[in-house]
Amino acid sequence: MKARAQSAAIRCLDIIAAGTGLLLVTPVLVVIGLWIRATSPGPAVFAQTRIGRFERPFTCYKLRTMSFDTVSVATHEVSARSVTPLGRVLRRLKLDELPQLWNVLIGDMSLVGPRPCLPVQQQLLTARRSHAVLSVRPGITGPGQVNGVDMSEPEKLAALDAVWAAEPSVRAYVGYILRTLVGHGQGDRVREA
Repeated sequence: MKARAQSAAIRCLDIIAAGTGLLLVTPVLVVIGLWIRATSPGPAVFAQTRIGRFERPFTCYKLRTMSFDTVSVATHEVSARSVTPLGRVLRRLKLDELPQLWNVLIGDMSLVGPRPCLPVQQQLLTARRSHAVLSVRPGITGPGQVNGVDMSEPEKLAALDAVWAAEPSVRAYVGYILRTLVGHGQGDRVREA
């Protein structure tokens, strides 16, 4: 399948999966949201500006796993003390990512792609520019995540993500999703303190 057809097929799969997923997990999101509100002050959903395809900023949504007053920096720069007890569970089970299905549905993200970074992560943005990674939609999971490489290693992460950016395919897309579902990768680590 040619690159354009692969990209169109991936976008169709994104829409179907995100739409179906949102219908199925909305009750779960409501319960978790109420639980977050009951155990920690602040909103249940965390909204943050991230860098998307072609370096366009967008608002990324996640379930809040950290104290409401946590400074807005890259996850690997945040102290582990900032993560709430419920947040630790949500992060381990990757449930904090569920609101990003909305980002996938509206086209800001894909299920598979480079993890979206913050505008202040200039070292990572520079590495991604040099590897032509910013031409694809960021993803909920992708090569970096399933291989356990987080944003604290910008060059290594950009090189892994470049493999996907150079030749996205339906086969690789399904492979990354399956590897994520069976527990490969744990996302960005917080700083131990």
